[in-house]
Amino acid sequence: MPEQQMNKDEQIGFHKGSIATLAKEREELIKIIQIVEQLIQMHNESLKKLGVDLEAQAKKIQEKLKREQKTKLDERIA
Repeated sequence: MPEQQMNKDEQIGFHKGSIATLAKEREELIKIIQIVEQLIQMHNESLKKLGVDLEAQAKKIQEKLKREQKTKLDERIA
């Protein structure tokens, strides 16, 4: 027996309901991300007060990676 298909109105209702539910889930996810971002900032501020600068460390790592990539590229060309 073939599976019964939803009529157009049922399909529209289904999709509208799905979008409404997903929009609410997205709002909650945004709230969670904002809380996590605040916590990260708080820890970063505390580390700065203790003399640890994560931003400076990240820049050093990025510069090192760029130098290594350039060296590897130069080796491939030579």
